[in-house]
Amino acid sequence: MIWRLNDLSEQANHVLVSAKASWILTMHNASIGLLDSTPRSVVAISTEYDNGHRLPMHSHRRSQLLYGSKGVMQVTTSLGTWVVPPQRAVWIPPQVPHEVLFLGVRTHSLYIEPDESLINQEQCQVIEVSALMRHLLQEAVDLPLEYEETGRDGVVINLLLHEIQRANELPLHIPMPTHQRLLASCQTFLMAPDINRSPQELADSLFMSVRTFTRLFREQTGLSFGQWRQRACVILALSRLAEGQSVTTVALEMGYESPAAFATMFRRVLGQAPSVYLIN
Repeated sequence: MIWRLNDLSEQANHVLVSAKASWILTMHNASIGLLDSTPRSVVAISTEYDNGHRLPMHSHRRSQLLYGSKGVMQVTTSLGTWVVPPQRAVWIPPQVPHEVLFLGVRTHSLYIEPDESLINQEQCQVIEVSALMRHLLQEAVDLPLEYEETGRDGVVINLLLHEIQRANELPLHIPMPTHQRLLASCQTFLMAPDINRSPQELADSLFMSVRTFTRLFREQTGLSFGQWRQRACVILALSRLAEGQSVTTVALEMGYESPAAFATMFRRVLGQAPSVYLIN
């Protein structure tokens, strides 16, 4: 009889371990499509993507905070492109169609009910991730799917939401025009960024005067062409550096006179040298 009780106990433990393993699997590499109806304001999921994996254009009912603990992500919507370095995150509003390119990324995602208005913007933004937020994100993906809202788990989630609200936005957005011909020219530039490309060249290709082109470009993007070109080159360089290209290769391919000139421009836009920025 004692043997049978022990045997039953072992079976019960096996069931509990199996259930726990199943729950962990649910929160790691799971689809929000299967968990969207969870009766909680926040669903946290951890996912690892192959280098170069691309999620085609899609949207979510909930807002999404997409954080990469390593690697670089590139998020694109109709309004532009956002590049997300390691240890930073991107806020994606609800119902915004977007595609994501992952370059060796492990992500922690929060899917947040739309009525939790953490960031009142209709477009994406890249934000800083504090050390506290980083630890809370790691903790959140290990919580039960239907976590206890009034206990410790609820405190973790609420503190995480507060940290998102106070996070600083980073200038890692390349705004895109809606004017069709100008949009096509900008898309061509992003395929082969060149810091020496002049407004005159783009104006000529669009059969416009430089004056008309300059006015239209600022109206459409909020930046002068020179500012946009500078930002685009630096932000796109992040993806290439994350893929393992050297600073020298990236600098020369983008038309900079030297790696030092590129590093100076990078520091001017993002506040740190390329090597330091990717490590931090």
